[in-house]
Formats: sequence, structure tokens, C-alpha cells
Amino acid sequence: MRDDKNREALILRLLVLEGSANVFVLGLKSIVGFSTGSMAVIADAVHSLTDIVNNVIAWIVIRASNQPADREHPYGHQKFEMLAVFVLATLLATIAIEIAIRALTRDNVQPRMSSWGLYLMIVVLMINIAIATWQRYWAKRLKSAILLADASHTFADVLTTIVVIIGWQLSVRGYPWLDTACALGVAAVILYLAFGLFRSVVPVLVDEMAIEPEKLIAAISAVHGVIEVPRVRSRWVGPDRAVDVIVTVSPTLSTVASHAIADAVEHLLEAQFEVVDISVHVEPA
Repeated sequence: MRDDKNREALILRLLVLEGSANVFVLGLKSIVGFSTGSMAVIADAVHSLTDIVNNVIAWIVIRASNQPADREHPYGHQKFEMLAVFVLATLLATIAIEIAIRALTRDNVQPRMSSWGLYLMIVVLMINIAIATWQRYWAKRLKSAILLADASHTFADVLTTIVVIIGWQLSVRGYPWLDTACALGVAAVILYLAFGLFRSVVPVLVDEMAIEPEKLIAAISAVHGVIEVPRVRSRWVGPDRAVDVIVTVSPTLSTVASHAIADAVEHLLEAQFEVVDISVHVEPA
């Protein structure tokens, strides 16, 4: 429990630090975008705004998802984290469509050149690279789905900012349509990121299998004393795997012996498949 509390506190601190950096980045992008009239840079600023919204959502949800199981949520609150990622993906998809519509319907106005604006965007790029690298490291170390999703979001900022800078610089040199093209490119990247998030969390939310049942049955059947495995199910509980299984044993075994077989099955699932939540039901063959 103490490790869980320490993990939660560290994730919350990381989100606060990253959120502060994102507010700073949003300010820089907004200044450059509105002062130069570049739709691509403004779209990139909107992208950064979603980072901040995600930080706030993540902070709230992490507090909720790490609460212990209670009467209303007997299996715990871990899926709140997955739900937050789903909300973020929906937000990203909506923003991507809005950026694309605005880019296609605006007048073809050539953005203005700004040397200091270019320097600010390079600073933004460096900050985003540092944030994405730093957060991905901690996401993998803490095995946090929401931190990893947030890191992927920030990494998308890195790619889009590079495209935006290039498109902006070319558009001010006589190719204004490139600014619109880059804005559409930003929208496409955001939409692709949203799709990836949907693909990662929907299986968890709909209780898709966490481990192939054939592998589980083969491993459990090899446990001494197990005669048959009539049913086995697995699912994700947040970032962890859960398995419930029914095994049949000899009807002549004592309760103590049957319990020992159930313990052996639990130890196997923990060691071989890294299952955290295990339920083993023993029946006579």
C-alpha cells in the first residue's frame, strides 16, 4: 500500500511539473501564432492546450483511480485511468476535426515573418523534446498508462512543431498554401494519436482478454493434481492482469489437498504470466 501511495504521489508531481511546462509552451506558441497570422502555429498552440487539459484530467483521475476498493467499486478504481485516456482521445479527435475545418474554410492569407518568433518556436521544440523524453521514461518505470498516453501526446507535439516551423517558413517565402497544408498535417497527426489511444484503452474498458486462454489452459493443466480446466477468463484491471479459473481435481482429495492445488495454480499465474488478481475455483472431477 505504501508503494502504491508513493507511486501515486510521484505521478501527481510529474503531472504538475509537466502541466506547468505546457502552460509556458502554450503561451509561446500563442504569441507567435497570433503575431504572425500563421494558422499552422495557432493549430499547434491548440494542440498544446489539449496537453494542459489532459494534465488536469489525469491529475483528477489518478487521485480517484488509486482509491481502495469500496462498496460501490468492489474491484477497485483502476479503470478510471483508462476512462480518462478515452476522454482524452475523444477530445483529441474533436480538436483535430475542428482544426481541419478552420484550415480549409479560412481565407488564403500569407503569414508574416518574425525572427524572434522563429527563435521562440525553436525553444518550444526543445522544451517538448525534453518533456516527452522525461515523461516516457517515468511512464515506463511506473507502468502508468495515462503517463504513457500523455508522453505520446507530447511527442506528437514535437513532430507537429517541426512540421509547423518548416511550413511557416516556406509559406512566408511565397507559398501561403503550405501554412494551410501544415495545419491539416497537424490535424492528421492529432487524429492518428487519438486513434492509437482508442485502440489501447477500448480493449480494457470492454474487458477484452489479457492473456490467450489456450496458453493459460496449457500452463494450468500442467500443475500436479489438476485434471481439467473447464473455464478460464482473463481481463485487464487498469495496467494489471486479472484471471479467474475453474479447475477440476480428484473427488477423493481432502479440502487441504485441494487448497494446495489452488495455491499452486495461483503461484504459477503470478510467476509465469505476472497476474495480480487471481481467483481459483476448485471442483471435483
